[in-house]
Amino acid sequence: MTRTRKPVGRIAFVGAGPGDPGLLTRRAHDALVDADQVIYDRGVPESLLAVVRADARDDAEFTPAEGAPGDVAKVLISAARSGLNAVHLVAGDPFGHDSVVKEVQAVARTAAHFEVVPGVGQAEGVATYAGVPLPGVRTAADVEDVSALDFEALATAVGRGSLALAVDAGDLAAVRDGLLAAGVDGTTGVGVTGDGTGETQYTTTSTVDSFVAAALGFTGRVVLTVGVGVGQRDKLSWWENRPLYGWKVLVPRTKEQAGVMSARLRAYGAIPCEVPTIAVEPPRTPAQMERAVKGLVDGRYAWVIFTSVNAVRAVWEKFAEHGLDARHFGGVKIACIGEATADAVRAFGIQPELIPSGEQSSEGLLAEFSPHDEILDPVGRVLLPRADIATETLAAGLTERGWEVDDVTAYRTVRAAPPPAEIRDAIKSGGFDAVLFTSSSTVRNLVGIAGKPHARTVVAVIGPKTAETATEFGLRVDVQPPHASVPDLVEALAAYAVELREKLAAMPAKQRRGSKVQGPTALRFR
Repeated sequence: MTRTRKPVGRIAFVGAGPGDPGLLTRRAHDALVDADQVIYDRGVPESLLAVVRADARDDAEFTPAEGAPGDVAKVLISAARSGLNAVHLVAGDPFGHDSVVKEVQAVARTAAHFEVVPGVGQAEGVATYAGVPLPGVRTAADVEDVSALDFEALATAVGRGSLALAVDAGDLAAVRDGLLAAGVDGTTGVGVTGDGTGETQYTTTSTVDSFVAAALGFTGRVVLTVGVGVGQRDKLSWWENRPLYGWKVLVPRTKEQAGVMSARLRAYGAIPCEVPTIAVEPPRTPAQMERAVKGLVDGRYAWVIFTSVNAVRAVWEKFAEHGLDARHFGGVKIACIGEATADAVRAFGIQPELIPSGEQSSEGLLAEFSPHDEILDPVGRVLLPRADIATETLAAGLTERGWEVDDVTAYRTVRAAPPPAEIRDAIKSGGFDAVLFTSSSTVRNLVGIAGKPHARTVVAVIGPKTAETATEFGLRVDVQPPHASVPDLVEALAAYAVELREKLAAMPAKQRRGSKVQGPTALRFR
């Protein structure tokens, strides 16, 4: 009789780093994606857990760590013996926690397969994000028990270099007393950073004898930096000095498109809030698109002009329904109204023939689109797959240039459901520092489902048509990029934020409070 061999599970102790999901190592990410069960410490930020959950298996179980080290080790060992891959996810580095070291020792006494995946330590990682180098003799530690610290050794490190400690905010007074008692000069520079590497990281600088008072209001884990490195923060701080740091930015787009803009905003330090205002649906009757696809295959068209990513997606979905692919575009030239649309076409293996080099709009495309020539263009028909509410500018301009135009409804845009009440209230009360509009329909639909943004909210629009619509709705347009694209729109908003900050810095102190220039939250901390 052949026995069925029981599957063997694995255990991984994974360091989550100081909090920013981008600091997870590739090995840590792989272990989490492959996990059946993830036990996480309460010190792991929810923002990081959200990213981990999104990438994990659908059936992966996430539970907070409970009990003593031996209790956690038993849960991990039990899971491994059941053939599961179990992960204990901890803040910082696993070996920076005495409790985790004890868990590893308990697991090592069994036959379970295990690994320890390093993570960036909280103290060192947050010090770097705060712009505080740790030169000379450096000490960095993630502290669980302040009473166990060797303050004499810490004082030596401060005297000869720099110190970084990750501690609970409630232990700051004990650390101050210990440093002063060990002989550290009370005027030595100190930085205290809360929400290290997070969206709302904030650092206050003071001295050893005053940092407890300076850090009032800080909660949870904080990182304390002490020594000569603190004095270099003004020049080296980068995370909190990004152009849009701390700005709450409203992103009213279709759900599918908002992610690209949000990623760019986060790179500049903003906190994006995605509010779908438009839902994309198929046309009510598919007959037009069916005829258009047949015409493409039969050589009926000389050009296909794509005005949006949604139009590209709609045509390719229809191609897929009929078992067609990029080869069936042979002989048809493609024009795109902008780079984002062109990238969507390239994703399907086709290089567009025409993208406006100037203004990326209907007018910009028409300015570079050649008139129909009966000799050079034996096929004189253009396919224009668009939304049901598109303007007639492009179709009319092509007709004036002698082209026959099949203006086809490729998709419908419908108004999305209203956002939650707290979002609507924030929009109307000025809870958002900026709003980015990428089309006239996003303006109309946002106002329709949530109301007009508050007058102190910075309004950024992608192009002239969107600006016209925003003005029609009584909005003041603050930002409009020279070229109509998402990267340029975000770049223009970032430049505007820098300009605001410079104006604020140039104001006399008495004028800063309540100033219109003060606006966004990021500026209030400068």
